[in-house]
Amino acid sequence: MPELIQPSDTGDPLGPLPQEFAAIMRPELPSLIKEIGVEVTRAYPEYARLLSGPNGQAIRVGVEQSLSSFVDLVAEPSASTSLRDDMCRRFGRFEAYEGRTMETLQGAYRLGARIALRRAQKVGRSYNFSPTLMLSFADALFAYIDELESLSREGFLEVQSQTGEQGEAMRRRLLHLILAGRPAPRTAIAELCEQTGWTLPEQVTLVAVRSPATLDRAAADRDVLADLSDPQPHLLIPGAFDDARRRMLDGALLGTHAAIGLTVPTALASDSIRWARRVLELVDTNIIDDAPVVLCEDHLITLWLLSDPVLVDQLAQRELAPISGISATRRERLVETLRIWLDTRGTAAYMGELLDVHPQTVRYRMRNLESIFGEQLTDPESRFSTEAVLRALQLRARGEESPL
Repeated sequence: MPELIQPSDTGDPLGPLPQEFAAIMRPELPSLIKEIGVEVTRAYPEYARLLSGPNGQAIRVGVEQSLSSFVDLVAEPSASTSLRDDMCRRFGRFEAYEGRTMETLQGAYRLGARIALRRAQKVGRSYNFSPTLMLSFADALFAYIDELESLSREGFLEVQSQTGEQGEAMRRRLLHLILAGRPAPRTAIAELCEQTGWTLPEQVTLVAVRSPATLDRAAADRDVLADLSDPQPHLLIPGAFDDARRRMLDGALLGTHAAIGLTVPTALASDSIRWARRVLELVDTNIIDDAPVVLCEDHLITLWLLSDPVLVDQLAQRELAPISGISATRRERLVETLRIWLDTRGTAAYMGELLDVHPQTVRYRMRNLESIFGEQLTDPESRFSTEAVLRALQLRARGEESPL
C-alpha cells in the first residue's frame, strides 16, 4: 500500500500542500474544467447563454486560468497571478454590466470549488492522500475561492463607482470612434469596449433621430449606443433592425421621429448614418412621406437618384439637350409626356387618361418626341439614363412644390 501523502510539516495542522500534489492534479485539469462548465451552466442558465455568445471563449479561458493558477501556486507559491487577477476583475465588471449582483458569480465560484474538492477526493483514494492532506486541500481551495471572489468584487465595485455620466460619456466616445471608421485605432475601440462592457458586433444599424431628441434609457436595450447631445442625434443598434428592435425603439424614443439606416458591417457604420440622415432631409423637404419611423431600405432608389444634386443637373442638361431650345411651356408638356411613356409604355388612350388630354394629343406629342430624340429613345442605355434623370427631377419637383 503506498505511503500516505501528508501536507508539508510546518507545525500547522493544516500546513501548505506538498508540491507533488500539483503534479498529481495537473493532468486532471482538462476534464475538471469541462465538468465544472457543465455543472455551472446547469445551475446558472444565464452563464450557458454567455458561453454560447461572442464572449464565450474569453470566459472559458478565464475559468481555465483560475484553475490552473491554483495548481501553479501549489507547485510554486511565488508564481505570478497577474493574468488570473485581471481575469477575475473582468468577471466582476461583466456581472455589473449585465445588471446582476455578485451572488450569481459567488455561487458559481463555490460550486466549482465543490466539484474540484470532489475530484480531489476521488484522486486522493488512488494516491492514498491522508485525511489531513484532504483537509489542507479543502482549506486552501476555499481560501483561494475567497481570493477570487475578492478580486471579482473589485471589478464589480469599479463599475458601480462610475457615475452614470461617466459611463455614458465613454459609450458616446465609443460610438464616435466607430463612426470615424478606419482612422480610429482598433486598440482604442477595444479598450472602450472593455471599459463599458460592450461587445463589438459584426454588423450595426444606425438611426438618425430628429432634434430635439429624448431617449428613455430604461426602455432602450442595454447594447444601444446613443448620442443625443449631437446637433444631429443618432443611435447605434448592434445587428439588424428587426421587429423586437422596432418595438424597443417605439417605446424608447418617446414619440421622436427617426430614420433607420441600412444594416452594414461595423466598419461601414458611417455610411449607414449618412443614409439615415439623408432620408430625414428628404422627409423635411416632403420628398419622402413622414412617419414616426422611416426605413432607408424603403427608399433606396430615391436616395440614389438624389445623392448628388449637382450631378443630376449635369445629367439633365445632357439627356434633355434635344429640347433645350424650345419654349418652356412646350418643353414641360413634352417632358411630362416622355416621363409617362417611360414609366408605363402605355397606349395613347391610357397615357391620355394620366395626362388628362385627348389620345390624339398624346400621339402628336410622341411623334414629336421620336423626331427630336431619335435613337435616344430606342437605345437601352440612353433610355435608362433619360428615365433616371426624369425620375430624379420629378422627386425634386415634389419637394419644391410642397408647402413648408
